[in-house]
Amino acid sequence: MIFSIKYNVKQLRITFNAVMDTLLIVIVVLAVLVLIIGLVLKSAKKKPLIVQPIPESFRQLLAEQVVFYKQLSPDKKQEFEKRVQLFLAQVRITGVKTTVEDMDKVFIASSAVIPIFSFPGWEYVNLHEILLYPDSFNHDFEQKGNDRNVLGMVGNGAYNHVMILSQHELRQAFINKTGKSNTALHEFVHLVDKTDGSVDGIPEFILQQQYILPWLQLMHKEIKEILEDKSDINPYGATNEAEFFAVVAEYFFERPELLQQKHPELYQLLSTIFKQQPAKPAAS
Repeated sequence: MIFSIKYNVKQLRITFNAVMDTLLIVIVVLAVLVLIIGLVLKSAKKKPLIVQPIPESFRQLLAEQVVFYKQLSPDKKQEFEKRVQLFLAQVRITGVKTTVEDMDKVFIASSAVIPIFSFPGWEYVNLHEILLYPDSFNHDFEQKGNDRNVLGMVGNGAYNHVMILSQHELRQAFINKTGKSNTALHEFVHLVDKTDGSVDGIPEFILQQQYILPWLQLMHKEIKEILEDKSDINPYGATNEAEFFAVVAEYFFERPELLQQKHPELYQLLSTIFKQQPAKPAAS
């Protein structure tokens, strides 16, 4: 009798464990199904992105003010226009104590497209909105005071997925055709750098493995020359590797012929990184 009771208890335990295992499997399956259904419904609710043809006023601004665009072939100009419109359809631009004009939209979108123009399908998934301030601001985003020395910034924390730009500096970068600076482009290069998970001056998402060491070595060599006052590269580039990458990317796209002349090795590596040759061929 005692043996029979022990046997029945053992059987009950086995049965109970089997039921619990089955129940756990059912719960997991149901959870997965709920997740899948939620994603499907969310996807179904998402409105399809409608990209409008570029307005003639935008095309005129590109032709008059954006040197990069002017140097493209007719086919490439059409591609550039489409990507400008796609960017503007995906990213909201909000004026803070200023009005966002067509010029600002074209300049911001161009700054976004230029560094990734050779990467079809590229989207700035880590950017949702751009806040446009009338002028410089400080690290607390205040527009008053003597410590307003920030012209552009990729936000973090509460400002994650947000970029902040100075409207005045944005416009000056395109109006001044001889400068080596473009703050908006600088900030977009930071976002390109950030795509691999960290802003460290090594854009591993677009830089092939065999070029990482040569790029690091060249960065440190050029930063050393900046610190020794032996370089025409903006001294801000010596702050760290991330700022160096963004600063020389500005130089690369704004004054490519000059960079190629003064820093041929740097120009060549940046051409490899961005898959572009913006410098015009030397006249024979």
